Amino acid sequence: PAITTDLVDKVFETSVQILHPLMNKEVLIAQPNSPLSYPIQGVELMPLYTITIPGKPDLRYIGVSAPIPFKSGVTLRASLGTFNTLASISDNVVHGRGREELTISTSHMKLLNFILKHITYTNVVYQVSAVDMVSFEIGDYVAKFPVTIRQPDVPKLYDPGADGKIRDLVTITTKTFFRYHKLRTLIKSIRQYYPDIKIIVADDNEYPETIDDKNVEQYIMPFGKGWFAGRNLAISQVTTKYYLWKMVDVLEGTDLDIVGGNVNGNQFRFKIHYELGEDSGCMHLRYGSYRPLERFPNCDLTSGVVNFFLAYTEESRRVGFDPKLQRVAHLEYFMDGLGILRVGSCSGVSIGHQPRTSPSDSQLAKAERTYKTFRTNTQKQVQLKLSLHYFKNRLKWTT
Repeated sequence: PAITTDLVDKVFETSVQILHPLMNKEVLIAQPNSPLSYPIQGVELMPLYTITIPGKPDLRYIGVSAPIPFKSGVTLRASLGTFNTLASISDNVVHGRGREELTISTSHMKLLNFILKHITYTNVVYQVSAVDMVSFEIGDYVAKFPVTIRQPDVPKLYDPGADGKIRDLVTITTKTFFRYHKLRTLIKSIRQYYPDIKIIVADDNEYPETIDDKNVEQYIMPFGKGWFAGRNLAISQVTTKYYLWKMVDVLEGTDLDIVGGNVNGNQFRFKIHYELGEDSGCMHLRYGSYRPLERFPNCDLTSGVVNFFLAYTEESRRVGFDPKLQRVAHLEYFMDGLGILRVGSCSGVSIGHQPRTSPSDSQLAKAERTYKTFRTNTQKQVQLKLSLHYFKNRLKWTT
């Protein structure tokens, strides 16, 4: 079916509700001189579990000289869970056990506080991740606090090996297209320092050539499948904790997900600022970094790095490389990873770049010429890339 404006708006509205909770979250304002004490944050449980409410919500006098009227009782309300109390109290005092609304009817402050300190919350509506805004009311005083419901992240551990060798921690990944002579030069350079490290090659050549190296895994793809599709394939086969695209102390010593180096002295790094509007957003890219990285004086925090980086395998798979981007693509990965990937750049880690001179061998020269016809985006590909970028990320403009 044709993509209409109404369809685009509907897709955006649905995605905002699901993927952009910040636009839908209720802002909590703490009222002054409230007699209610309640947890502002930190109440969390797994789906369909029961907890006692932390923080021990209770009543207290703060700047109130007259007694508070208790005729209406104290009421707790939820939408994704039910309440109960561990206190053995008559149903004449506690109404609504096991329901979304629980009322406590008593004018005795000590009894009321005792019941409140033993209130339980049970999640009854299964969701992988959600927030239930609980209402806590007495008379004209109303307080709300969030109860976070989420499944915990399951650890994914990688065996670092008994001897702690670099080969057990890092896999080198790359992609080749037409220029096998460049690939063999890269492998030869790697083998000078890391003779047994695994290298994964994603290969979408029309006529594949076999790479003769027992520690090279070569994966053949359909012809011209593309740059990001090749990255996805290569990373999908990584079995180590990290992969190096074309650096380990920094990742182990910080909470970063990706650390970039420099290529021939070019430490390309950039910041991404995302400006969220009512119906669309704006993305601004600027060269540079945010601040130095503690304990690593040659490293900075940034949003994106050059095409030479060490990364956590699992976090990279979370973001993924959009296979629709077949030719020139790099910045788009970090745009998709904004808010997910923690990125750093280190000036002290460098790699060389093979010279762009024309080879004298006629077959190699032909391969280079053929490669260049695919390396440059056509006008149609540029238009597709821009359309995808602005639609997928719901952008109004980029700068």
